[in-house]
Amino acid sequence: MDAKRAPAGAHNKAGIGVWTARGRDKEPRRGCRPPPELLVVGFLGTMALLVLSFGGGGGLMPIGLPRTELVQRPGRDAASPVHGDPDRDKPASSLRQDQADVRLLGGLLSPAFGEQSCRSRYASYLYRRPSPFRSSSYLVERLRRYEARHRRCGPGSPIFNEAVEHLRSGRNAARSECQYAVWTPFNGLGNRMLALASTFLYALLTDRVLLVHAPHEFDGLFCDPFPGSSWTLPAGFPIADFEGTFTMTSPASYKNMKQAGAISGDHLTNVTAEALPAYMFLDLIQSYTGAAFCEADQRVLAKFNWMVVKSDVYFATAFFLMPAYGRELARLFPEKEAVFHHLARYLFHPSNDVWGIVCRLYEAYLAGADERLGLQVRVFPELPVPFETMYGQIMRCSAQEGLLPRVARDDGAGRNSSAVPPRDGAKKMTSILVTSLSPEYYERIRGVYRSNSTDAGGHVAVHQPSHEGAQHTEARGHNQLALAEIYLLSFCDRIVTTAVSTFGYVAHGLAGVRPLVLLRAPSPEMPAEPPCVRSLSVEPCLHAPPQQMCDAPEGSDIGTRVPSVQHCEDVHRGVKLFS
Repeated sequence: MDAKRAPAGAHNKAGIGVWTARGRDKEPRRGCRPPPELLVVGFLGTMALLVLSFGGGGGLMPIGLPRTELVQRPGRDAASPVHGDPDRDKPASSLRQDQADVRLLGGLLSPAFGEQSCRSRYASYLYRRPSPFRSSSYLVERLRRYEARHRRCGPGSPIFNEAVEHLRSGRNAARSECQYAVWTPFNGLGNRMLALASTFLYALLTDRVLLVHAPHEFDGLFCDPFPGSSWTLPAGFPIADFEGTFTMTSPASYKNMKQAGAISGDHLTNVTAEALPAYMFLDLIQSYTGAAFCEADQRVLAKFNWMVVKSDVYFATAFFLMPAYGRELARLFPEKEAVFHHLARYLFHPSNDVWGIVCRLYEAYLAGADERLGLQVRVFPELPVPFETMYGQIMRCSAQEGLLPRVARDDGAGRNSSAVPPRDGAKKMTSILVTSLSPEYYERIRGVYRSNSTDAGGHVAVHQPSHEGAQHTEARGHNQLALAEIYLLSFCDRIVTTAVSTFGYVAHGLAGVRPLVLLRAPSPEMPAEPPCVRSLSVEPCLHAPPQQMCDAPEGSDIGTRVPSVQHCEDVHRGVKLFS
C-alpha cells in the first residue's frame, strides 16, 4: 500500500506511513495533542512554580501553559487498582510541591525560564515514564552555582568582553576571573550530544564556562539551557574558521604540543599563565583520546583561560578513572549509570521548531498506544551487513526476548511472544516505532502485521518517520528530524538499539532505560550470536578510551581499575559506567 504523507510541518521525508493490524492505513492526525489517556490538573504544577517564583522575593515568572502540559503520562503510570493512589492522603501543599518537583526533574531544571521561549523544557517529562534515578542535592546545588557563573561570565558580560579582548590580542591573562571551554561539533548528531555533555561535565569539574560554536547545521536545534545568558558564541568572536583551525595537525593542539615536547607537567610547573598561548585546542576525537587524562595534564590545562574542545566520543567516563575528581564525582552522581541521563535532561531541550515536529509525530504515531516499542536499526558503512541478515537478527532477538506481539498461526500457536499481556482482557494497542536510514525494516515488519492478525487479537501499528538513505550531518533539516526521532525513541516503553550507535545511546540515556542491544556481527557474512543482550547500564559507551592511564602499570586493563568502570557489551575495548 502507498505510504502516507508526513504530518504538516514535519521534514519533507517524514512520515513513511503506518500500518495497523486492523487492516488499513491510518492517516496521521495533525496538531500537537497531549497524551490522551489520563488528564490531570496541570494547574497544580503551574501554581507550584508560581509559588517558587514568588518565594525568593523575585518577580513573577511569566508562565503560559500549552495544551501538552495539562496531562501526565498515559494511564499505565497512574495508580493501579492493586496498589491504589500513593498521593491520596497527601495534603494539597505537598501535592503541589511534588508536581513542581516532577516538572523540574527533581530540581535539575531552573524555574526561571518563560515557557513559550522553549516549550519542550517543562513538557518533555509528560511523555516519558518517571525517571528511575534521583538527582543528588549536590548536583542541583552545583547546577545553580554554575548558572550564576554563566550569567556573570557569559556572552555580553563585561568579564566576557574583557576575556575576548585578551584572546584577540594573543594574551593568556593571569588571574582571570573566568575561564572558558568552547565546544566545537564533530561527526554525527549523536556523537555531538555525547561530546557536548562530556564537555559540560568537564566545565563543572574545573569551574569553566561552557560555550558552543554552532555552525549553520547545528544552530537552532536546542534551546539555551542556562537562564539569563546564552551558551552560543556571539558574532565577531576572534576565532572564525573553526573547521580549518582545529585539525589534527594544529600547532595549538595540546596533543601535538606534548608530542613535540613543547610542554609537559614538569616543564610548566613554574611557568606563569602569561607565558602561555592565548588558547589551547583539546583534541579528543575517537582516534586519539589519551592526551588529557593524567593529573599532570590537568594542572597544565588549568593555566589556559581559553580551551577549545573537539570530540566525537563520550569522554565523561574517563574522569571517573582519575583520582583527582573521584570525591567530587561521587557527590555529584551517587548512581554512576545516571550521569548522562541527568546531564542530557538538563542540557538538551529541543527548540520550538524541533519540538513541533516531535509533537506532530507523537500525536500521529504514539499517542493512542498502550505500549510503545522503539526499534533503532543502524548499519554502518564499514560493516555492511545485508538486509536479510540484519532482519533475521532482529527477529531472533524478538523471539528470544518476547519483543513483538505474537502473530497468529493456523494451528493456533503464536510466534514472537509479547512480553506485555493485554490489560483485563482488553485488546492492546501496540505502536512500533522504527528509526533507520533504510525503509526495508519498516516495510518488512509492517508486512507481517498487514498479512497476519495477532495471537491475542490486539492492534499493532508500525511507523517510521523518515528514511534518508544516508547520514547528512551537514544539513540542518536532517539534524532537526534526527533529534525529533531521538526524542520519540526516548518516549518508548521498551527500546532496542544497534551496537555502537551513538544515536541509540542518546535515546535510551534520555529515557533512563537499559535497552536491548542488537550486537555487532563479526563480519557481513556471519550473523551475530547471540542476536542481542540486555544492557546492564543506562550509560553510553566510551568507544575509544585512553589506552593507558598515567598512574596505571603499562599494559593494565582500564576496564578493571575501578568497580564503576567496566567494558561495554557492544564494544569490548570500550568502557562505560555501571552503578
